[in-house]
Amino acid sequence: MAHLLLIDDDPELLARQMRRVFSRPEHEVDEARTGAEGIAKAGRDAPDVIILDLRLPDRSGLEVHDAIRRIDARIPVIFVTMARKADAAIEAMKHGAYDYLVKPVDLHQLRGVIEGAIEVGRRMREPAIIPERGTDIDAEGVIVGSCPAMIEVYKAIGRVASQEVPVLITGESGTGKELVARALYQHSGRSRAPFLTLNCAAIPETLLESELFGHEKGAFTSADRRRIGKFEQCNGGTILLDEIGDMPLALQAKVLRILQDQVFERVGGNETVSTDVRLIAATHRDLRTWAADGKFRPDLYYRLGVFTIHLPPLRERGEDLELLVRYLLRRLNPQLGRDVRDVSPEAMTRLRAYPWPGNVRELQSVLKQALLQASGPLLLDQFLPDSLKEPASAPRQAGREGGPLHADLLGEFSPEDRDLYSELHRQLDRLLLPRAMEFARGSQHQAALHLGIARQTLRQKLRQLGIHPADQGPADEDDRATGAGEP
Repeated sequence: MAHLLLIDDDPELLARQMRRVFSRPEHEVDEARTGAEGIAKAGRDAPDVIILDLRLPDRSGLEVHDAIRRIDARIPVIFVTMARKADAAIEAMKHGAYDYLVKPVDLHQLRGVIEGAIEVGRRMREPAIIPERGTDIDAEGVIVGSCPAMIEVYKAIGRVASQEVPVLITGESGTGKELVARALYQHSGRSRAPFLTLNCAAIPETLLESELFGHEKGAFTSADRRRIGKFEQCNGGTILLDEIGDMPLALQAKVLRILQDQVFERVGGNETVSTDVRLIAATHRDLRTWAADGKFRPDLYYRLGVFTIHLPPLRERGEDLELLVRYLLRRLNPQLGRDVRDVSPEAMTRLRAYPWPGNVRELQSVLKQALLQASGPLLLDQFLPDSLKEPASAPRQAGREGGPLHADLLGEFSPEDRDLYSELHRQLDRLLLPRAMEFARGSQHQAALHLGIARQTLRQKLRQLGIHPADQGPADEDDRATGAGEP
């Protein structure tokens, strides 16, 4: 249930819109007609999101916002006003507002902005780690595990969380790097300040600089007003730059300056802007190798690598697999209308035999598919996707050096072997398709071009393997336009 607080001296129209979009019992919409009343309600029962008018009868919306930030800076505040001047929007964003909307508000836009703010607020507040076996905590999006490798991760988080130094989080895709960043934030001295994330691989290069640093009016063709970037908006808080290995070299220089001096210039501007942010970076790339190859700035790598936390892949986490399966079943059952309480020994054996190239993200996808097939309280082997029905070995590093795949992919021949041709192709797909999707950043269109096959063929093979495009990364515009980027 989301608790929304509207602070507006004339809230009738907007309140009706909000109650139409966010109805009971899933949501509660509370109202305050003055700044003082809104501050009191925010302090008494912290809402998930505040929608705040810039003009109030007793004080300005910016003053109310500053008072709310002193109560709890983690509450996302969305400004809504009749004022159309750019200065109002700029000041609101510089004060740390989540977003800024102009009345009359479009219902579709209102829903999108508030839902995004609810998710950001949830990520800041929910615990990020559940290491204990058998815990009954029912939180979404947490690190679950108690194997020796994960215990070392928890120790590393404890050692560096309170230190004002950048942290680099490494690990394969799907291992939970963003969750580690959230744990670092929650255990730091900035835990009551904002926490923002930005995926450098998900935003086109032409827009990424503006997202990070903002831009001045007229900086480029569509820049009709000044924009406040994430580094300025998150002043006093923590920023996660996910997939920083995919950041263009030119932007890396500006990030390096942020780390060194905490200053930057907006795109198209000469004004030096000061900020105070803690930077956490994450990547599945080998940045040391990329730096040696000229794909990543060595000086930025050295600054980011002051403290590195490496997340182990799921296939190296031993009994954590069973812990994760049971935790995910508890989370997924209500979402999918199922009541699966246990896993059969045969199904668990099958899950343990699979190498999980997509790690925890792939495990969640597989369990969703299995639950949709399930009937009754027990998850049976027959409910698992076809991609898990045959024993699989851990992914080889085939082709990494540019040579052909090894001919011993199937191992030794035996008299009992049958249908080797189809089996070889199935194993090849398990190795090749996840890498092609990762290289194409989740775009089926680009991956199909690299592989030289039709996109429909690729889509069919991905479904057979239990790989969802959303698990691999952001789809490109061509995929979204045709629906190929949907699970």
